[in-house]
Amino acid sequence: MGAGKSTIGRLLAKELRLPFRDSDKEIEARTGADIPWIFDQEGEAGFRARETAMLSELCTYDGVVLATGGGAVMRDENRQALHAGGGWFTCTPRSSSK
Repeated sequence: MGAGKSTIGRLLAKELRLPFRDSDKEIEARTGADIPWIFDQEGEAGFRARETAMLSELCTYDGVVLATGGGAVMRDENRQALHAGGGWFTCTPRSSSK
C-alpha cells in the first residue's frame, strides 16, 4: 500500500485521455467497507475472491487505465484477466545511492 499505483495510474489516464479505475477503490465503493475491514472480517481469501471478481469485470471495459492492489498479480486468473483485457505494465522503484 502507498506505492503510488493510483497516482501514476491517474497521471497516465490523463495523458492518454482515458478513464481511470482503481480496483481497490471499486471494491470499497461497492461494499461500503474499506480494505483493512474486509481483511479483518473475511481474511485474505475473502478479499482475494472479491478482488478477482472485480478484476474480471473491470478487465472487460474498453479503453481504461486500471490500478490494482499489489497482490492482484499473484493469482493466475487475475493475470489472465489483465492480459485478456489488454495487458499490463509494472513499475518498480529505483533505488538511489548517495
